[in-house]
Amino acid sequence: MEEIVNKVAQSALTTIDLEQFYPAGETAVFDMKDHLFMELILKEKDFRAALQALDWEQYRGKNVAIVCTADAIIPIWAYMLVSAYLEPVAAFYAFGDEAFLHKTIFLRNIAGIDVSAYQDQRIVVKGCGDKEITEAAYVEITRLLRPVVKSIMYGEPCSTVPVYKKKA
Repeated sequence: MEEIVNKVAQSALTTIDLEQFYPAGETAVFDMKDHLFMELILKEKDFRAALQALDWEQYRGKNVAIVCTADAIIPIWAYMLVSAYLEPVAAFYAFGDEAFLHKTIFLRNIAGIDVSAYQDQRIVVKGCGDKEITEAAYVEITRLLRPVVKSIMYGEPCSTVPVYKKKA
């Protein structure tokens, strides 16, 4: 009887699972509207007093999306002021809704990859998983890896779609 050989296990493929770079931690939203006069007008003195009185500990260790859900004109310095209060307590914060925050953290995590560890390797970027991975993540990993790897494939090691192959 002929022995069954697992060619996938023997191949020199390195699999990258983008789920390992998925944003971790709790998300909170800081809505500027909640700190405006009649939820529409920013009065500097009142706004500063409201921020000073706010319990910023509620944002400790969280990823915070800074938004304004009211149709109000907010001066740029007001967003900067909120950022100054969030900086010592939040894990991360950005201007934009929760989806934008999530995408920003995800891309930031991917950008932290040491691509030199993948020099001249054959890479499979895993295609299926439990978490939703956006197109932006796949574009970013390709952008980072292409200059250093031998090849990039998408999918699973047993069934891949070629994306890039270095010319010899």
